[in-house]
Amino acid sequence: MTQHRLVVLGSMDEFVELVKLARRQGIYTIVCDGYENGPAKAFADKAYTIDVRDIDGVADMCRAEQADGIIASFSDLLAECLVNIAAKAGLKCYCTPEKIRYLREKPLMKEMFRQLGVPTPTSIRLNADFADEELNAVGLPCVIKPANGYGSRGIYVVNSAEEIRSHFSTTASYSSFDYILAETYNQGYEFNMMTWMVDGQLRLLSIADREKSHEIEGDIPHVSRIVYPSRFTDEVKDEVMAIVKKVADFVGITTGPLSMQFFYTPGQGVQVCEIAGRMFGYEHELVTYAGGMSVEQLLLNYVYDEAALKEMFDAHDPHFSRFSAGLYFHGYEGTVADVSAAEAAAKLPGVAESLIYYQPGETIGHGVGAKPYAVRYYLTADRREELDALTRQLYEQVKVCDAQGNNLLYHNQMQK
Repeated sequence: MTQHRLVVLGSMDEFVELVKLARRQGIYTIVCDGYENGPAKAFADKAYTIDVRDIDGVADMCRAEQADGIIASFSDLLAECLVNIAAKAGLKCYCTPEKIRYLREKPLMKEMFRQLGVPTPTSIRLNADFADEELNAVGLPCVIKPANGYGSRGIYVVNSAEEIRSHFSTTASYSSFDYILAETYNQGYEFNMMTWMVDGQLRLLSIADREKSHEIEGDIPHVSRIVYPSRFTDEVKDEVMAIVKKVADFVGITTGPLSMQFFYTPGQGVQVCEIAGRMFGYEHELVTYAGGMSVEQLLLNYVYDEAALKEMFDAHDPHFSRFSAGLYFHGYEGTVADVSAAEAAAKLPGVAESLIYYQPGETIGHGVGAKPYAVRYYLTADRREELDALTRQLYEQVKVCDAQGNNLLYHNQMQK
């Protein structure tokens, strides 16, 4: 039997387990992206340093390596590049370059929502010379965001036209377009949902509570905790599954991933924030901790064994048997001197995994290329109440300090 040759598009820590699993299953694994020292490259059979946006360059590499599969996930940019590279290299992919734009470019996504009758916050396009009256369509406060950014960067809650102008160039810098979007600010409960189309049928992987905390005036509240499964799963499941199925049919995905962020206010229903052709990053491991489903195995089965993919979903219960949570600590810019409190918290019972992104002597930074968080923990528990109690303990205990003893971390708050 000929050995499979798989290209993994992405080398950061999110891809390490995927590469390890592929190799354990006898798949020759080639990791490629623009990060020369990406951690997943150390575990691959072969690695290339080619910017994923170099579509022709990566496609040429795929052909030269005689790859019979390509895979990526966990970010909008990687999903977009995956689709375009696969089309160039003649490799299997769940979407087309024409249709992936509806899952990547927010103005096109909003137009798709309009055509499908999907409830979504009102959104308008703003050029640098916009008139104040244009904001009447969304009201104030509103949210401004890049037209096709990723990683939740360049997003602000603003209360006036003057604030928008002060943030305009920063927000636009995270996009390939010279305009930005302004959107009605929805303050309802927020959720992350992951699904998979399997032979034309939509299967639910998970719905999670996406909790936020507010630290800096004018900044959008930052994600501080994601909890699996959501306490509202049964209340929202039917409505949001119907929405995702409409989108899947519109973009022509019959077998492949779709993830959605949405708002829900009891008595008012659902509003969709955005939908993506990928799995969520920096939290997909929580599905494994709470329900036993391996997202890495899902991705590999999509490429090489769709029958096994279907069997995984046939055995899956999106209500899960346990609870899990990701705790995400953001930080102010500054040089780290002491992480002992963060290290001590990692040893508490119920902390399944931890990652301290900055060590003493390193500087917490923001902007393009910055690390996503300062500290991250994954927690597990048999009951939601236990998870909440452990969360409160970590919110009080975790610190990353500078040389003067100042805590550089944003303060996280429990959602009511």
